[in-house]
Amino acid sequence: MVIMEDRFAVLSTLPVSPNEHRLAIKVLAVSVLAFLALAPFAKAQLAPVWGFIPVYESWLVFNDFVTAILLYNQFRSFRARSVLVLAGGYLFTAATAVVHALTFPGLFSPQGLLGAGPQTTAWLYMFWHGGFPLFALGYAYLKEAEAKERTAFSSHQVKVGIAGILILVCAIALLTTQGQALLPTIMSGNRYTPTLFVVISSVWLLSLIALIAIWRRRTRSVLDLWLSVVLASWLIDIALSALLNHGRFDLGFYAGRIFGLLAASFVLLVLLVESGMLYAKLVEMAAALSRLASIDPLTGIANRRMFEESLLQEWRRGARESQPISLLMIDVDHFKLYNDNYGHVQGDQCLRDVAAALSSIVGRTGDIVARYGGEEFAVLLPGTPEEQARTVGQRIVEKVRSQAIPHARSSTAPHVTVSIGIASARPHWSAQVGVPQAIDSDHLSLVTAADQALYRAKHAGRNQAVVALHELDPQAAHACAV
Repeated sequence: MVIMEDRFAVLSTLPVSPNEHRLAIKVLAVSVLAFLALAPFAKAQLAPVWGFIPVYESWLVFNDFVTAILLYNQFRSFRARSVLVLAGGYLFTAATAVVHALTFPGLFSPQGLLGAGPQTTAWLYMFWHGGFPLFALGYAYLKEAEAKERTAFSSHQVKVGIAGILILVCAIALLTTQGQALLPTIMSGNRYTPTLFVVISSVWLLSLIALIAIWRRRTRSVLDLWLSVVLASWLIDIALSALLNHGRFDLGFYAGRIFGLLAASFVLLVLLVESGMLYAKLVEMAAALSRLASIDPLTGIANRRMFEESLLQEWRRGARESQPISLLMIDVDHFKLYNDNYGHVQGDQCLRDVAAALSSIVGRTGDIVARYGGEEFAVLLPGTPEEQARTVGQRIVEKVRSQAIPHARSSTAPHVTVSIGIASARPHWSAQVGVPQAIDSDHLSLVTAADQALYRAKHAGRNQAVVALHELDPQAAHACAV
């Protein structure tokens, strides 16, 4: 199946910013200067530091495995084959580094484990440093193809690919241990043979080709940029630790591996930073979606969904804290006639003006102003007794009236007015209620009472606020279980 898309906002396609480009150039410049300073002394023999090898190998294995996992996760999300191949490259280097550590002479045993011989780790280094550029070349090639299309992979195919890489590493391990007689001799004790320089030159050239293939892309992504830095550092690693030095434990041996370690960390660092940025954006988008799901798009106040959720929440809180709760149901008088006379565009503006009037009166933290539906609004006042709710209702009536929005077809006044029904209650917790239906329906009695009061306000002439006949007694209906 081919999936066509125009743009993928991920590390492998995110365009390079000027600041990132400058930073990469500075890193490369420092690396080159360090290389030029160290190269003349690469053959200087230093004391064997056996602790260096396990620290180096452990960090490299950890770094490359984590990088591979992060890249595989990116592939699972965005299905870019190039990212899958690069993830395979890091899995290959991590697995090969494990074998390299196990077989290193003197680390776990005098001759290394797995039946290793004197050539094993040297040849593992060659396969290791020659294999990753091949994966990088595959990444570069597939990036060109993905400019037009992407092919979806099944999870089964990905698992087969991972298994194939691990089998390849096992085959290399078998060849360099049990089958090392089939390979030319490249080590003599701790020193390199002339044959090694032919092999390592080929490996170095392969890394250079991979670097050129990625760098020549006209539109480089962030991943392209830092992968180029990795390959440049990889070239320095190979040059110091295998081309310019004499053998193990000289300055080039140590310095080259430190360069390789730093190079391996570049992509992981960028992936971690990008993951943090994407997570922050995800949180931001989730918050934005949450706001969109709870806000009425016309008036900008809470919608009915948010009102109903808030009502249940505040009802239960009132039960826990023995606090009153009041509700105002508000209806724009003769709104259908207003729409018929002035049109729907002006009708929408009228609703926005009424919503603004409500919000200007009800501004206390925790209070909710919502559009309940059509021309009807609701105001939820937690912790507010009936007398205070009555005052708020009267202020709303006066505020809307003072806006003097013309309404030529109203029988109540020559301008827009509202009718309000007010209901108050003191929720109580009772252990007698044991069914979820009763818990979720307690608060609805408040809505019913406010609706009845609104009905009375309309029949009494509109343009006024009417309080329910008596404060609701939740124990007389359903008790609120919290």
